[in-house]
Amino acid sequence: MGFPKVNKAGKAVGSAIHFLYDLAQKRGLIKSDLSHLADNDFELGDTLVRELMVPRTEMVWVERDKTLRQGLSLALRSGYSRIPVAGDDLDNIIGIAYVKDLAKRALDHHEAETSEKVEQHMRPPVFVPENKEAADLLRDMQRNQIHLAIVVDEYGGTAGIITIEDIIEEIVGEIADEYDDGVESFSWLSESKARAKASLHIEDLAEELKITIKEEDYEGIDTIGGLMAQILGRVPIAGSTVTIEGWSITSERPVGRRRRISSVIIERVEEVDEDHE
Repeated sequence: MGFPKVNKAGKAVGSAIHFLYDLAQKRGLIKSDLSHLADNDFELGDTLVRELMVPRTEMVWVERDKTLRQGLSLALRSGYSRIPVAGDDLDNIIGIAYVKDLAKRALDHHEAETSEKVEQHMRPPVFVPENKEAADLLRDMQRNQIHLAIVVDEYGGTAGIITIEDIIEEIVGEIADEYDDGVESFSWLSESKARAKASLHIEDLAEELKITIKEEDYEGIDTIGGLMAQILGRVPIAGSTVTIEGWSITSERPVGRRRRISSVIIERVEEVDEDHE
């Protein structure tokens, strides 16, 4: 199924947005009872790409020299089907890895799973400036069948990524209301194990665990998820683990379209007796 055509004046934006809305509805991304939205609800106005993008601090990416197996493992744990491929660093995005491409290669040639690198099977990236208007980007994405674009700042560095779904979300509102999965803010599972929302404030975590976390260790950070990202140096995905003041914190499955970590498992770390042989 293709996108509706766009004329030179770009007057197909309205129909394109309705097309994307209908597509999202068919795929279950939005509820059918939103069909009462009027035409003027489908307005992007002067909204800029940087207002809708997933910021670099929340990006999941893969290094160019990772094997197909490692790339597929990252995709499975993160829940993403398209992952930016980084060269020297995150400001050097050299391609986009499609899970279906990696999986097909690994299936057709089993030895490739460990012998071939992600960069051998990536697709060319598309770059867009962060100050581009979202309506213009929507036209470009539908015209050129672009699924994901790398957003760059005024200095050419990576500012984030944006997808058609990000634009749909702006048009129809938050999809699935941030995916409330019923997890309590903090709950003890046993004397040495607990579950908490990744959005729980760090000070509340410290109070529950009766530990002290130095303020300089989380300056500018409010949540468990943010603290994990700072320690790891990248956004946490399912299975990511950090240790804080004698407690290990492991992220659970991602939820929602943006595959954010919703909850974490917290367990007391057993002290190792160094004199024990």
